[in-house]
This record gives sequence, structure tokens and C-alpha cells, in this order.
Amino acid sequence: MKFHTTGKYDLVICDIDGCLSPESHAPINESALSKIAEHNRKAVQKHDRPMVTLCSGRPISFVEAMSRFIHNTLIPCIGENGVWLYHPDVNAFEMDPTITGEHLEVVHEASKLLRSKYHAEGVTQQPGKSAAVTLYHPNAEYLRSIVPDVKEELFRRDWPFRVSMTWFYINCDLHHVNKATGIKRLFASTGIDPSRTAAIGDTMSDKFMADSVGFFACPANAESEIKNSAGYVSPFEEIEGVIDILSQLNE
Repeated sequence: MKFHTTGKYDLVICDIDGCLSPESHAPINESALSKIAEHNRKAVQKHDRPMVTLCSGRPISFVEAMSRFIHNTLIPCIGENGVWLYHPDVNAFEMDPTITGEHLEVVHEASKLLRSKYHAEGVTQQPGKSAAVTLYHPNAEYLRSIVPDVKEELFRRDWPFRVSMTWFYINCDLHHVNKATGIKRLFASTGIDPSRTAAIGDTMSDKFMADSVGFFACPANAESEIKNSAGYVSPFEEIEGVIDILSQLNE
């Protein structure tokens, strides 16, 4: 569904972890999240502000739940760093069609390998991923220390993965799938003009978002490197920063 507003932007594509919610296990600020929901309700009613949709590395079930919380009833949202589109208007899930059965087999093999190598050290894998492997450990510094080894293990088997570190996770994603390919599919599905789209992110994995839209912004807690790609950096952190950014876009 194409969505058009009377303002400068039709759509805001927002990361979840570090933006709408903490990446840690801390509670979500539900009162602030309700303001995003109210923003979307008014966007549907008045067409005077951009809709807010989601683009996240989280499993698509988590993204669907967050989409419902923020009352995004129209615009596809992106999960698992581009693997999935969830279409809230028809309640449908769409995996990137370039992901083959062979890719899924490699993901399964990588999951088994990384479990056998790191499970004894307390490393677990984020449940719910379909075409990626995400590693977690309570000690984020330990995770950072094994990133080079994870890259080497996958590279020497010639497996097609991109390995990156967020604040608390190691993401092992299929190399040809990312947030930019997910956003491209979103635009193809909706007909929304990329130049009338803004995005909000907080880590270097969101550079794919920054390069796909007309305007990019960050909350104050964002990594310093990704702030270099932002047209605006809010003085507020996480969801309070997102609310501030939305107010700036509506001016």
C-alpha cells in the first residue's frame, strides 16, 4: 500500500534495539512507545506526518509484535536484517526470494558449528532466526573477543556470511541479505519514494539504512561512527531520541 502525506516525508524506518527499546533485557518504556503508536494513528487519520515502520535484526516474530504495539497497520516492516518482510495490512510474512534451500542448509550447518565451538563457554543463540545465526553471551566483552575467530571459522569454509557485532550480539547474516535489500523490497511493495523516506538507527549495521533513504538520524546513544552518517543526532537517548527526531521531521 502506498502512503503519502502532506509533509516532507511519507515514511520513517526505525531500528528497534537501541532506538525503540534497549538492546539489553531492560524493560521497554511503554509510555514512550504509546506516543509512537499515537503518532501512527494520527498519520493514518490525517496523512499529515510520516508513518513509522520497523527495520531490525530481531526475529520477525519480535518485529511483528513491535509493529502491533506502535499501531503500524499499513507499511511492511523488516526483520532479521532483511530476511523477512511482515505485511501488517494482510498479516503475511515474506522471506527474501533470493534465499535458497542451499543457503538455509549452510545457516543450519553454521549454527551447529558455532554451538559446538562456543556452547561450553556460555554462548547461546538467539531463538527464532530463520536464515541467520545470532550469538549472545552475558559478557559482551567476551563476545567481542571471539568475533575474529567466528569470522575465520566461517570464512575458511567458504560460507557466505557477513559477521558483525552490535552492542550485545554477534550477527552472522547471509552476505547478500541486509537491511538495504529489505528496504528495497519494502519500496517495491509500497511504491513509496526513497527520497521521501527517513530512517533512524544507532549502530553501524544501520549504515545500510542510512544509504537507502533521503534522511538519516540517530539517538544520542548511537555509536560515534554511525553518527557521521546522520543529518541529525538527537540530544536524547533511545526512544526519547526517536520521539525527538519525529518532532524534527514534522517541522
